[in-house]
Amino acid sequence: QVQLVETGGGLVQPGGSLRLSCAASGFTSDWYAIGWFRQAPGKEREGVSCIASTDGSTYYLDSVKGRFTITRDNAKNTVYLQMNSLKPEDPAVYYCAAGENPFMCVYSNEVKNWGQGTQVTVSS
Repeated sequence: QVQLVETGGGLVQPGGSLRLSCAASGFTSDWYAIGWFRQAPGKEREGVSCIASTDGSTYYLDSVKGRFTITRDNAKNTVYLQMNSLKPEDPAVYYCAAGENPFMCVYSNEVKNWGQGTQVTVSS
């Protein structure tokens, strides 16, 4: 059974940085995608960034391009989301997600597993 455990959320000032980590375990296939979604109060959950296990190709939501970077450490089975230049529109609960479709960041119904979520707050 796939398990996803997120850490790294918190409070940061506008323009600040945070790094989220997702420790993954239980994959039975080498073919998967893993990434981050977020959901702010009153808004739909949206795919922020995803990375494919096969070739490391990445997806970024337009509003985070150039500010957020997704990376993976295969030895530690961990995926990171480095978030820089955080803006007031970035606060949300951030969820780690995994699935078999490398396009799952766009098609959220392709997500097979969710983490418990971690809160990111941007405030001065």
